[in-house]
Amino acid sequence: MRLQILIVDDEPLMRLSMVDALEAAGHDVHAASTGTEGIDLVGKRAFDLVITDLRLPGADGLTVLKVAKDKHPQTEVVVITAHGSVETAVGAMKLGAFDYITKPFQMDELLLIVERAGTVVALRKENQDLKEALEDKFSFGGILGTNTRMRAVLEKIKLVAATDSTVLILGESGTGKELAANAVHQNSPRRDYPLIKVSCAALPETLLEAELFGHEKGAFTGALRQRRGRFEMANRGTLFLDEIGEISPVVQVKLLRVLQERKFERIGSNETIDVDVRLVCATQKDLRKEVAAGRFREDLFYRLNVVQIVIPPLRERQEDIMVIAEHVLETCSAKLNKKLRGFSQPARELLLRYSYPGNVRELENMIERAVALGRDREAIQPADLCGFQTCPYLGGTPQESCGFCSEGLTIGSKRKEVPLTSLAAAREGFEKEYIVSVLERVEGNRTTASKILGLSRKALWEKCKRYGIPSARDESHGGDDT
Repeated sequence: MRLQILIVDDEPLMRLSMVDALEAAGHDVHAASTGTEGIDLVGKRAFDLVITDLRLPGADGLTVLKVAKDKHPQTEVVVITAHGSVETAVGAMKLGAFDYITKPFQMDELLLIVERAGTVVALRKENQDLKEALEDKFSFGGILGTNTRMRAVLEKIKLVAATDSTVLILGESGTGKELAANAVHQNSPRRDYPLIKVSCAALPETLLEAELFGHEKGAFTGALRQRRGRFEMANRGTLFLDEIGEISPVVQVKLLRVLQERKFERIGSNETIDVDVRLVCATQKDLRKEVAAGRFREDLFYRLNVVQIVIPPLRERQEDIMVIAEHVLETCSAKLNKKLRGFSQPARELLLRYSYPGNVRELENMIERAVALGRDREAIQPADLCGFQTCPYLGGTPQESCGFCSEGLTIGSKRKEVPLTSLAAAREGFEKEYIVSVLERVEGNRTTASKILGLSRKALWEKCKRYGIPSARDESHGGDDT
């Protein structure tokens, strides 16, 4: 790969030799004869690689290193040192140098180091290209939502992203808590540094502690080497702790200390490590109830709950269902190289009537399955959504594992014996039963229920009154519609 390289060396012959060798290898090379000149060039543009002598007039090589890494964290730095200054070179690597080379050296040695640095730069650029290709996914625009509550969530993410405040994201499984954490990081001043993710529910207490804080060799059985913890890896970046409500009291104490003091020790070590990390946490638990039950420290809760973001479940964002579905349809169709004609009307109706216990994640998986099963140049059908060959829509029987079937949304369900009555009475009986079912699934939210049923809130209230259905909660108005 062709690199943009800056050489900082006060020896004219050495500087010229390195320029000639690196240009012959196909790189774009700039040169400076003093540390001050090198710092000036670094301030004007970003280089892939800086090669600097440690002993320089004006500013020394360590200062060049620090300025280069501060201004452009992605820039790699190689330091040149004499035999007697190897210790200083090792210190430079602790400050972020990629490698060092000792005078006198063969030009082939330098070219080998540059080649290794080029591999790292190439991988980083490849990752950056991938990140840019997925930019929409992690941008505010990538979190889709026309629902009023969801738009408020997006605005809150936008505001808090620019700060360094600790964020606590609440929501059911599958609502997009991790996506919100990504958006906070990608739109923050820390975006050029790591976003490290840890699932607190996936690890037992001892392993989680070691995962977060690291350990020394021999600290416990199985600790065969020193290992950095996630806090160290996330330094200057963001640490995302998913399912924070699952951590043990022991880990809670240590986490509280990190938040208070910004320092910790690896397991088995007395060395205190300072850390600069922005913490974003997520949970589906009600942490206030966990505090009341004595399972979660109150002081830690208040440390975490600086900015709270609550992501509503998809069943309360009914107007977002088709927006998300059509977006996923477009992206999955492109990925699977299919051309589909959108959703059939029965498929749309099915999508809008379903309660989505798995929230957005379930909807995304459902649409991806439908794209995989759908016929090219045809509209997606209900059977494509459920994925069963024996789907009631294909003349089969209901499936216990199908969400649509379990909620009674598909046709072809086993018929039950019903009393002989007029068609009008039967229609009213079904209507009452269905309204009750919908209200139960949306936890009594009449605003959401009315949208699913295709009724005004007033019309729904009148039908509830007519059928003797208990008064439902209306989140928007807090009372009956009149």
